[in-house]
Amino acid sequence: MARMEASFWSRAADNRLLDRRVMRAVLAVVVSAAALWLVYALRKPIFWLVMAAFIAIAASGPVNVLARRMKRGLAIAIVYLGILLLPAAFGALLLPPLVNSAVSLVKALPGYVHDFENWLESSSMFNRLDANFDINQKLADAANNLAGSLDNAAGTLGDIGATVINSVFAGFTILILSMFMVSRGRGWVDAWIKRHPAHEAAMLERTAGRIAGAVSGYIGGAIAQAFVAFVASFIVLAAIGAPSPLVLAAIVGAFDVIPMVGSTLAGVLVGVVMIFGDFPLDLIIWAIFVIAYQQFENYVIQPQIQKRAIAVEPFVVLVAVLFGGTLMGVVGAILAIPVAATIQIILQELKSFRQALASEQSGPGDAEPPSAEPANAT
Repeated sequence: MARMEASFWSRAADNRLLDRRVMRAVLAVVVSAAALWLVYALRKPIFWLVMAAFIAIAASGPVNVLARRMKRGLAIAIVYLGILLLPAAFGALLLPPLVNSAVSLVKALPGYVHDFENWLESSSMFNRLDANFDINQKLADAANNLAGSLDNAAGTLGDIGATVINSVFAGFTILILSMFMVSRGRGWVDAWIKRHPAHEAAMLERTAGRIAGAVSGYIGGAIAQAFVAFVASFIVLAAIGAPSPLVLAAIVGAFDVIPMVGSTLAGVLVGVVMIFGDFPLDLIIWAIFVIAYQQFENYVIQPQIQKRAIAVEPFVVLVAVLFGGTLMGVVGAILAIPVAATIQIILQELKSFRQALASEQSGPGDAEPPSAEPANAT
């Protein structure tokens, strides 16, 4: 009888334990789902915070340099005034030639269309295709449909205006957030580090320094790389007499910031403009330059500029750019490499910390504590 009673209470205790485990598992699933939903609902401000942190890390270097000679508040104001004025100056420099090029293209477009029509009429291959598939009539119908769709131009312009206003608001919000991070961020990080034991605080401080150095180095390297692409493209475009070479070179430099595919996209866009020049000679020269420069940039310029900033495997870079571009478009592709470098630094420091901790626990005579892996290993 006593055995039966003990068995009964044992099974009851096991059932209660199982019920608690099931409840904990269900609660964990519910909390995780709620957290994912909250992250999705707040994805826009979270993205703003990420961009603000990225800008703050990039601006912290110039701010620290200026703060040695003046008050930190004044240094922050000067740096962020430069961040605001640089796009404005860039736009003021490029907008007039860009508008002139657009007007010239619109004026010359009827002549291009006439030349194209003459080429089609003299082409025996096109005449055979037109006889079989009625291509000429289909092109005319497409042109009529395009003209009819211009009635929605006012609505499209309204949508573009709303997008521009929202983008300006988001940009100012991100800049204000990053200013707060630059002015108070280091204090927040130091206060958080001091809450940990001494051996953990040293590792966290070293990790934060390496991450800041990697991100700042990546940004500086990307700007230097884009400037080199701008200068090289301007020289080639001016030499072949391309229309508005300054504008086209600026497009190449801006797209070159995008990892992996930026220079290719810019080369294709400028190649379309080359069709309206001395075709096909200008297009051939430009294509040769794009292919040669891309190889030179990938194997000479980029490694030399970025080797002291980050040390991420090329395969990891490619995967990171693909994931970042899929999640957040062009901005995600730009942020992907510093994010990958940050994750790599964190993993390296954790590994080094655990090895050092295990070595200390096993005794000083067993093994020497490993040193942290360098931030800029090549």
